[in-house]
Amino acid sequence: MGFLWRTRSNEKKITPVLSWPESEPESEITIPPEFQCPISIDLMKDPVIISTGITYDRVSIETWINSGNKTCPVTNTVLTTFDQIPNHTIRKMIQGWCVEKGSPLIQRIPTPRVPLMPCEVYEISRKLSSATRRGDYEKCGVIIEKIKKLGEESEKNRKCVNENSVGLVLCDCFEKFSGDEKLTVMLNEILSLLTWMFPIGLEGISKLASATSFRCVAGLLKSTDDSVCQNAAFIMKEILSLDETRVHEFAVENGVAEALVKLIRDSVSSSSTKSSLIAIYQMVLQKPEIASEFLEIGLVSITVEMIVDAENSVCEKALAVLDAICETEHGREEVRKNALVMPLLVKKIAKVSESATRSSMSVILKLCKTGNTVAVEEAVRLGAFQKVLLVLQVGYGEETKEKATELLKMMNTQMKLMSDCVDSLKEFKYIKKPF
Repeated sequence: MGFLWRTRSNEKKITPVLSWPESEPESEITIPPEFQCPISIDLMKDPVIISTGITYDRVSIETWINSGNKTCPVTNTVLTTFDQIPNHTIRKMIQGWCVEKGSPLIQRIPTPRVPLMPCEVYEISRKLSSATRRGDYEKCGVIIEKIKKLGEESEKNRKCVNENSVGLVLCDCFEKFSGDEKLTVMLNEILSLLTWMFPIGLEGISKLASATSFRCVAGLLKSTDDSVCQNAAFIMKEILSLDETRVHEFAVENGVAEALVKLIRDSVSSSSTKSSLIAIYQMVLQKPEIASEFLEIGLVSITVEMIVDAENSVCEKALAVLDAICETEHGREEVRKNALVMPLLVKKIAKVSESATRSSMSVILKLCKTGNTVAVEEAVRLGAFQKVLLVLQVGYGEETKEKATELLKMMNTQMKLMSDCVDSLKEFKYIKKPF
């Protein structure tokens, strides 16, 4: 059975395409098996040999080892050492093959940098320590610049530097030259390096906490350069973690409180804000009387603003600061004056993190324990009872649950009083007027 297609005379005729232009087929390149990494099955960019004699791409085998594996992926033999030796022969063959193919699909593999070795780091530390003892700040500056470049090259280099106690030598160098204002640039470079070397141990932090070192860090904290302030805030946070009275006395003497609050108010960076909040928390917790100084600067209103619209990690630290401030009567009075505090505290329960929940409940407890039933009643009306009850049902820690239990008992008592008050009013409703 056939079909007849008729076209009207006014319709355009469609001319059939007799042939399509042939497109060049994409070139398929097969990577030789000996150039493929046994793990990624991809072209090796930095071939290395491990103790079993098998060659892998450095990134792939390092990822394998760092994941906790202690065997060779191919032979399943337990590795006697995790050392990786560059396979220069295979690397040159791969580079030659890439040049020979000359395809845009394959880029020539560049010669990789040789990773930093512990013996090299030890030599750098020795030279820096020697130059520091001699007071040769020019030589120290050159070595510090070299450490900076090594750290910028790769994360592996940073790890190697950290594992070989370079941080301690840098702390020693900082303490040695911290009294010389002409060397501010070099001292800031040291702080910048130390930010990715923590933890550096008690000995290193103690050197940064000396009188001259502390004064220098406090001075850098007030710099007009945001990056300098950020580094100084991070180091100040670590120094104040020392549970030593003299350190906190240094903070008072050097006007650290104003500098930290200014950093938060100016919103220099998220990192500097977090460091400043932690530093303030440590200062108030260790020396409660210093809370008055922070209150005069307006810390409560700044903290409340951060709780309102800051990211969760900042909000968590701001709540911790508010909790520390409420340790003093003056602090509680100032916190009560802010009408946003109680609604925000109730809102943050079981919403941000366990730490934020614990801090929120702790502040509410401190505000309610002073015999002020208005605070308890406000918390109840805002729905705190239901949210705290939820905390007990979720898998929080014992400390958090203890605070939740104490707060529930307090609110339960207030709810009974409020209920009795309502019931008594209902009784009066049916009493007839005598006139």
